[in-house]
Amino acid sequence: MTPAAKPTNDVRLYDGDGEALMHPGQTMDRVTLLPNTPSSMCPDDRDTVRILWGQHMLHDILEHRYRAVICGVNDTDNSHGIIAQVVDLIDTSQWTSKTVTSYAKMFHGSVTLQAEDDRQPHILKIDLDSVLILAMLRPHGQDHFTLDDLSQGFRTVTKMLKGRRERLPVASVSFLGARSNRLIDPETGGEPSFETVLRTMFESGYRGDVYPSSAMWGLGNVGVFPSYPFPAGLERMREGGF
Repeated sequence: MTPAAKPTNDVRLYDGDGEALMHPGQTMDRVTLLPNTPSSMCPDDRDTVRILWGQHMLHDILEHRYRAVICGVNDTDNSHGIIAQVVDLIDTSQWTSKTVTSYAKMFHGSVTLQAEDDRQPHILKIDLDSVLILAMLRPHGQDHFTLDDLSQGFRTVTKMLKGRRERLPVASVSFLGARSNRLIDPETGGEPSFETVLRTMFESGYRGDVYPSSAMWGLGNVGVFPSYPFPAGLERMREGGF
């Protein structure tokens, strides 16, 4: 009979002096990642939104780790959004931030002719050959997205992904910390929490990956989870239980 393994404190992450050198300082961006235990996960672990803490979305797109990417666009100026970086860096792309903006403007113009009161966030397909951009078009006349826009947009995205294996795997921006297409909670006038964004995506049917904004990497004093829904224990603690 093999004896049970004894707990040990000798686990090492780095070679040489790496352990001593990698103690996070007060100014170092970092996250405190909490493990999901089997009992806290969904019955089907595919029925989650995976959160890519500490990973660079642009790098992963250029490394062809995704077949589809979700982000926001508008019909005014997209030069500061991630779409501009993607189209500039993908060699096979004939798109630029200006042509993306022109396409969005032309689309809004045609929609207005058909339905003047149309204010829903349409999804534009921008094919960059190596990756398909599912661009959520900010409603005409708005200078930001709302949570209702996000909900409607992701319901449409979910339909566009259903049964389309060639569009998977898929990743999305968090829509937080954006410069060109801010997400605003009308109840507060500011950005919603990341949890609210995840819940909105999940309830709309989305089950892909999400990249947190880089600003979230500086919240190392707050524990984060690698997927959504979060463990039920979090809600119990909020209600005063254990």
